[in-house]
Amino acid sequence: MSKLLMVTGLGSAKDLATGKRGAFYNTLEEFHQYWDRVDIISPKVLAGAGHPAGVKVFDNVFVHTSPWPLIFHPIWFIKKGLALHRVQHFDLMTVQEFPPFYNGIGGWLLSLLGRIPYVLEVMHVPGHPRAANLKEWIYKKLSEAFLDFDAASAKAVRVINQTEMSEFLIRAGLPQKKLLYIPANYIDLDIFKPSDLPKKYDLIFVGRLVENKGINLLLEAIQLSIINYQFPMKCLIVGDGPLKKDCELKIDNWKMSDHITLHGWAKDSREIAALMNRSKILVMPSYNEGGPRVVLEAMACGLPVLATRVGIVPDVIRNEETGYIIDWDAADITAKARLLLEGDAYRRFVPHCLSMAKPFEREAAIKQYANVLQKILS
Repeated sequence: MSKLLMVTGLGSAKDLATGKRGAFYNTLEEFHQYWDRVDIISPKVLAGAGHPAGVKVFDNVFVHTSPWPLIFHPIWFIKKGLALHRVQHFDLMTVQEFPPFYNGIGGWLLSLLGRIPYVLEVMHVPGHPRAANLKEWIYKKLSEAFLDFDAASAKAVRVINQTEMSEFLIRAGLPQKKLLYIPANYIDLDIFKPSDLPKKYDLIFVGRLVENKGINLLLEAIQLSIINYQFPMKCLIVGDGPLKKDCELKIDNWKMSDHITLHGWAKDSREIAALMNRSKILVMPSYNEGGPRVVLEAMACGLPVLATRVGIVPDVIRNEETGYIIDWDAADITAKARLLLEGDAYRRFVPHCLSMAKPFEREAAIKQYANVLQKILS
């Protein structure tokens, strides 16, 4: 086995440094077994509370969060990375990259100074395929201009879907032979599986209540189903965020309280799985996504999916067997939901959904990730 240095963004390491057990923790729970040692470098997590000496997670995983503000993170990142490398002699480095590109620049410099081979991981480009606001549009344009230079020194560039991100990077100038497809959606099929719970909701939405997730499109679609189509649907919204008050006002003003339930955050994965099993269809009208894992979790529970063409969606919704790809249009969401709901047509999608989710089983998918990285070394 070998030693690995992982350079992450704030989201990936936040749960580790604060003691929570989120998606990244669950990945490392399996992933750490394939390495002698894993060190993780991340930006500052909490104001005034960095962990420069390292927080130990499992027996061989150490998290190093910067004590410095984000603007100085690349300097601390190189300094810390070199100090660790002098002691540990890392065999490989993985670098999660995203605008404003401080990880990629820091990873390139650290690789140059320490002679550490590295894999650049581009899991998500804000604004692609569609921007929800001006900031995302700017980030998309910067990514188009910079990522080919950014990836030039990397051994490979990891993408987590076969279609959407690969096509973007090739258009941005990266050679196809440098792209490495390794899924990052790890599904616990012991939790996400069909159950006999009665169906209470036609649609379920799971995610943060933010503009990027298309929550306003969903509310408009429910309103259309009631007013224009006389086909009222019951929708469960699982999540919270800055648009919660706006959602509450629209639900009240549009008189949809009988049709939409705001659940708030689910307490854990088991509750999410139970709520999915009480629903008929997952709807995900996002403007851009990295995964999203929730699509595969729903399929593992036997739910067909209505989702926009983001992330892994074009890979897993094919031939109209596991659901439908929707436009960023309320009328299209309503029309395709109706196709699935009338006559309980959604039921014929169930076996295809279960089959699609199986290759993403947690242990097998993480083992594949570790094995591919170690093949790069050999």
